Amino acid sequence: MKIARIEHIHGDAGFRRACFLKITTDDGIVGWSEYSEHTGTLGITGVIEALGELIIGMDPLAIERIAAFLRGRTIQAGGGVNQHAIAALTNALFDIKGKALGVPVHSLFGGPFRDRVPLYWSHCGTYRVRYAELLEKPPLRNFDDVAKLGAQAKALGFKAIKTGLLAYDEQRGFSNYSPAFAHTPGWPALNVDRGVLTTLTRMLAAFREGAGPDVALMLDVNFHFKTEGFLEVVRAVEPFNLLWLELDTYDPQALARIRAASRCPIASCEALFGRRGLRPFLEAGAADVAIIDVTWNGYLESIKMAELAETYEVNVAPHNYCAGLLGDVISAHFSAAVPNLRIVEYDVDDVPWKQDFLTKPPVIENGEMLIPQGPGWGTEVDEKAVRARPPR
Repeated sequence: MKIARIEHIHGDAGFRRACFLKITTDDGIVGWSEYSEHTGTLGITGVIEALGELIIGMDPLAIERIAAFLRGRTIQAGGGVNQHAIAALTNALFDIKGKALGVPVHSLFGGPFRDRVPLYWSHCGTYRVRYAELLEKPPLRNFDDVAKLGAQAKALGFKAIKTGLLAYDEQRGFSNYSPAFAHTPGWPALNVDRGVLTTLTRMLAAFREGAGPDVALMLDVNFHFKTEGFLEVVRAVEPFNLLWLELDTYDPQALARIRAASRCPIASCEALFGRRGLRPFLEAGAADVAIIDVTWNGYLESIKMAELAETYEVNVAPHNYCAGLLGDVISAHFSAAVPNLRIVEYDVDDVPWKQDFLTKPPVIENGEMLIPQGPGWGTEVDEKAVRARPPR
C-alpha cells in the first residue's frame, strides 16, 4: 500500500472556512482529517500541499516514520504552520490505518478507556454576541439573557459551561473583547480593563443564577492580559468556585505564579507544540489541566503529550476551538485513548448545517459524546455536502 493522492476540500462554515484533507492510497482507501485556516494559520493549505508531495509513494501505515521525516524537513522552522500541516497529514493517515486494519483509531493505542466522554459547552454566550444572526441563535443583549442561556445549558444536560471576556455598555449591550488577538483596543500593552472585570463578575453571577449550583462554570481569558492582569482575574473569580480558569502565556514561571495565587484549578498550554513545548510547563508545575490541540499537534504527538502529562499527575483536555465536527470526532478518539482525561470542549452554538458535512455526525446525549466505533474515525466527509457550500 502506498500514498497515491492528496487533496483538500473547503466549504463554508459561517464565520470560518471548513478545511478537509483527503489522502487516497493506491488500493483506494481514503483517509480524512480537518484543519483550520483562520486562527493565525493562513496559508496552511499551501504548506500541506508542499509537504504532501514529499510523502507520495510512502507507506501510509508507517505513521511514526512519516511524522519524523516531515519534522526533519521542517526542523529549522518547527511548530507553527508547519506543525499544523504535519498534523493534518498524519491525522488522515490514522484514518487510513484504522480502516486498513478494520478498527477504530482509539484502539490503535490500547484503548478505549471509555465509550463516551463528558462535554462542556464552550464559548457559551460569547458566540451569541459575535455571530448570533449567522448561527440563527437569539442574541445576547443583557444579563437576563445570560441567565436564560445558563438555564438552557442545564436543560440540555451539560454539566459544565465555559465563557469568555466581553465588554458591556448599558446602551449598546455586549461586545467582543480580545485585545491579545488585535481585534479590539488594548493591544499590545494588555493592561487590566476594570470595566471588563466588572462585566465578568456580573456575567458569572448571571450564569450561576440560570444554571443553578450543579452546573460547573469555567472561564477562558486566552492571552488577553499579562501576569498582573491574570492575577486580577484570579481575585475576581474566586467567589464562583470555577471548574477551571483557563489562560495562556508562553512563560511557565509566570503561569506557575498565577496557579499558586489561584483558589481554582488553572488550565493552559493549548498554544504549545509537542512534548518539548509542554515539558517546561509541567516541570514548573504551572497548570492543573494541560490543554492539547489534537488537530494542531496531530493525534500521534497528542497521545505522547498526554502520556508525558500523566507522569506529572496532570490530566488533559482536548482543545476543539472551531474544530468542526470531524475535528470533534478526532478529539473524541484521543479522549477515549488516554487515561488522564478531564473533560472535552464542544461548541453547541454553530452554523445549522454543521452536521451535513459528515456522513455520521457524532451522537450527543445528556452533555456527553458517544465515541464512534467504526473503522478509522468512524465517519466520512460528505464531499457533495461540502462542495454544495463553497467558501465565501
